[in-house]
Amino acid sequence: MAETLHRVELTDSFLERLEVIEAFLIEADAGAAFDDLLDQLHSTVITNLARFRRIARRDLDHPPQSAEALSLLAAMPTDAADSLRENLHGDYLMLYTAADDVATVYLLTIRHHRQLSFDFAGLWPAGS
Repeated sequence: MAETLHRVELTDSFLERLEVIEAFLIEADAGAAFDDLLDQLHSTVITNLARFRRIARRDLDHPPQSAEALSLLAAMPTDAADSLRENLHGDYLMLYTAADDVATVYLLTIRHHRQLSFDFAGLWPAGS
């Protein structure tokens, strides 16, 4: 019996985050690490998600605590929150969706663990 493989697609936001990671690694003199990331995405992450789309834990197994995150969660369609999964692979955290009624896995975003979550310099005007 043939194994069922799911389609895995990289969203625009995931591709944008890859560009940010590339710039981050180049600035840190670790450009080769980006090539390794691309190899791992292709050979391991995407391959595993195509075979086992629920391989990672549900993102909301640990519900958000901030008012902003709770507000964003409330704005999501009811069943969408259950399909969000987070995958930790090496130095990277990826968020993807794997809904029961959709055969495609969508990689939504990726972040290197050393990257800041917020742009602190952009939060305050210069000279403050």
